[in-house]
Amino acid sequence: MLGGLAFGEGPRWHDGALWLSDMHRHRVLRVVGDEVTTVLQHDSPVSGLGWLPDGRLLVVAMAGDVLRLDPEGVVVHADLRALAPHGVNDMISHPGGWSYVGQFGYDRHAGGRLVPSALLRVGPDGQVDAVADDLLVANGMALTADGSTLLVAESAGNRIRSFAVGDHGDLSGGTVWAELPPGHAPDGMCLDAEGAVWVAAVTAGAFLRVRAGGEVADRIPVDDGRRAIACVLGGHDRQMLYLLTATTLGDAEPSLAAMDARVDTVQVVVPGEGRP
Repeated sequence: MLGGLAFGEGPRWHDGALWLSDMHRHRVLRVVGDEVTTVLQHDSPVSGLGWLPDGRLLVVAMAGDVLRLDPEGVVVHADLRALAPHGVNDMISHPGGWSYVGQFGYDRHAGGRLVPSALLRVGPDGQVDAVADDLLVANGMALTADGSTLLVAESAGNRIRSFAVGDHGDLSGGTVWAELPPGHAPDGMCLDAEGAVWVAAVTAGAFLRVRAGGEVADRIPVDDGRRAIACVLGGHDRQMLYLLTATTLGDAEPSLAAMDARVDTVQVVVPGEGRP
């Protein structure tokens, strides 16, 4: 469907279009059919996407900001560096106006030691606080249709956690929703109408449909030499599964050298539900 990307991340189906970040070309794309529009250009890597209730776009700048696209241009909506000194990654926005942002929690480029880190909540006014503090590389996230449950993929924990969402975005619970088979490293994911998730298993070379409890109900392998990065259910009936893959693990230099990240599509039976 779409090729020639440096590294695609954060796919969302919104307002009748596919949206995604091309991380190392520092841009956010909106895709409708064959028409590809750059809606935001930045000066550093970008990742997770979301929207405020009034429709303004939010974008994670991985160095530590959440950006906001106002009618006048791009501004910093929130600075997360005090609580995320080693960078931020994916994000999901709640209909209540706040967003959840995951972080790596350690200096992965310098070979730092993996440690648990906090999931961050960014309020509609840009206020930042920690709402869960023991995640092992919080990555892809999904919200149920009623906004009452947040699912978080822990890439280094090889599992998906479930949190109850309070009235103002506080989280409680943190139970293990599903353990993935060993060595799968869950990344971007989305929910379907039966309550299962499609999740990218980065190090296993496949997209999995996983039910609560860990049953793998379906599996879509990627081509040899490629890695599953993220996915979202979209299309007019939300039965089109958009699959983001790459030959790299997201480091800038090899991703820009290859420029072969892409988006493919697969028609599925169960439509998407909730966010993304």
